[in-house]
Amino acid sequence: MPEHATCTDDSFVVAGTTYHSRLLVGSGKYKDLDETRQATEASGAEIITVAIRRTNIGQNPGEPNLLDVVPPNKYTILPNTAGCYTAEDAVRTCRLARELLDGHTLVKLEVLGDKKTLYPDVTATLEAAEILVKDGFDVMVYTSDDPILAKRLEDIGCCAVMPLAAPIGSGLGIQNKYNLRTIIENANVPILVDAGVGTASDAAIAMELGCDGVLMNTAIAGAQNPVLMASAMKKAIEAGREAFLAGRIPRKRYASASSPVDGTFF
Repeated sequence: MPEHATCTDDSFVVAGTTYHSRLLVGSGKYKDLDETRQATEASGAEIITVAIRRTNIGQNPGEPNLLDVVPPNKYTILPNTAGCYTAEDAVRTCRLARELLDGHTLVKLEVLGDKKTLYPDVTATLEAAEILVKDGFDVMVYTSDDPILAKRLEDIGCCAVMPLAAPIGSGLGIQNKYNLRTIIENANVPILVDAGVGTASDAAIAMELGCDGVLMNTAIAGAQNPVLMASAMKKAIEAGREAFLAGRIPRKRYASASSPVDGTFF
């Protein structure tokens, strides 16, 4: 980065495409499609996740279509496998999305382990990721915060690895800073926090740690004012990224005077 670079100069690449917004947002849980549209616009996001098993993007003719408010010519649609509990279901869902979106290959893979925690089933995730990569998909993968597993998913060929910061929809914020730092330091693909963000400060912390981006849905859609929260998240992502690029001061156990005293006469 140039010495005086800011996040306005900054961008990141996923599966060969350059994006300027490091905030990725979901499309579910809003009260209606108009609120979805307004919040998405306020977020400044360029990548929008869509739960294929829960959202109509054309498979149900005559019903409201999400693509009418988040059109593919304006946003990158990221089909996800939310609600899938087996590798087979996840692979089938991605293939359906590819058909519905005219050959679209960028997908978000998640294979859940149980309905209570929504933690990923890491064995099934590895299995599905390997099948999808071999089938020509560009896979952004939701996973646990295990650095070894994150590296394994990268080695399989996933184009981005997305470890959780806390359970999906919990709003607990970043609970695993040291694991995330280790994952980031070992990675050669984008690392994006996925799940657990509750408010703007959580998003800023994720970016300050060096994450390439943050994906969120509930933190925005579940807020009392989703459109205002989307705007707040946009600013938090930008501020956190700038702080990371700027380089924070080291932590010290004791005070350090703001004004130097060396060479003064009193």
